[in-house]
This record gives sequence, C-alpha cells and structure tokens, in this order.
Amino acid sequence: MVNPNQQADRIMVNDKFFRLYLGREEIDEIVARLASDIDSDYTGKVPLMLGILNGAFIFASDLVRKMKIPCEISFVKYASYKGMESGGSINSLIGLNETIRGREVIIVEDIVDTGRTMAKLLGDLKLYEPASVRIACFCFKTEAFTENFTIDYCGLEIPDLFVVGYGLDYDGSGRNFPDIYQLDNSK
Repeated sequence: MVNPNQQADRIMVNDKFFRLYLGREEIDEIVARLASDIDSDYTGKVPLMLGILNGAFIFASDLVRKMKIPCEISFVKYASYKGMESGGSINSLIGLNETIRGREVIIVEDIVDTGRTMAKLLGDLKLYEPASVRIACFCFKTEAFTENFTIDYCGLEIPDLFVVGYGLDYDGSGRNFPDIYQLDNSK
C-alpha cells in the first residue's frame, strides 16, 4: 500500500489499480482559481457554502480556507454510488440544519457526473427559498452529464473516467490521497 502523503504514479485501492491523473500542485492551483472567482462574485456578501458529504469535505475545506470573503459552511449528505456504479435511487441521508431562506448558497461538490444527485438537491433546496443557489464542483464529467443545470464554478472538466483521491472514493477507500488517480485497466 502506498503512503497517501507520497505521490505515486500508480496505487491500489481495494481490488483495483489506479494511475496518477492530477497532482496536488495542479489541484491547489484549481482551488485557488475557484476561490478567487467566488471572492469576486460575492464581495460584500456572506454565502453559505453547502458541502456534499462524504466526498466534498476535502475540497470544501481547501476552498473556504483560500477564500478571502467571510462565509459559513455546512454539509448535507446525498448518495447515489455503490462500488463503481451510480445507483438508481438518490438518498438524502443528513439534512440541512441552517435557515437558508433569503440566503446566498453555494453548493460545494467533489464531482458531478450524471448530475442526478445535484438535480435532486437543487429541487430540495428550492423549497427553502434561498436568494440564490450556485454550484462549485472540482470535477465535472461532461460526457456523463444528463441533467439541465449550470455548473457556476467548475474546477476541471474530465472525461467519463473513474477517479479516486482528493475526497473521491472507491467503495469508501482512497479519499485520503491528496492527488487524483484514474482507474488503470492495464495489467
């Protein structure tokens, strides 16, 4: 097993091999760019950063620490993945505890692929009457996307790859790598 704090070209997570896709330096640059864009758009405002657990906790943490504007942060938990497949149903596991009526909300997500989970969350949030809702995601799988909403702050568009690291997991493992790795089907 590779030490997550040491960058490796190839790692094993559970029963699969993954190869390096994006290093921590590039990740840091992307997060800094997104933080700067949010700072510019929300000058004089205090948005609620709403992270989606479990995957977005690392990205959300890095993002808010790089932001210069004041903000609040909270988390909700939605899930649609089982193993390497996106499941049929989307479950809200941990709900929203803050009052968001009339507030500026920025959803922070590690990855948007089909968009079904995000579409469900957007529909749920409308019931609480926020002033606005925007989306910040680190990875966006444009080839897999099937919904009709806009990603306002997109870190990186990626092909329809299975990736782990930087909060992204394979059956709960691999989130702790500071780099992002893609599934490696070579022997």
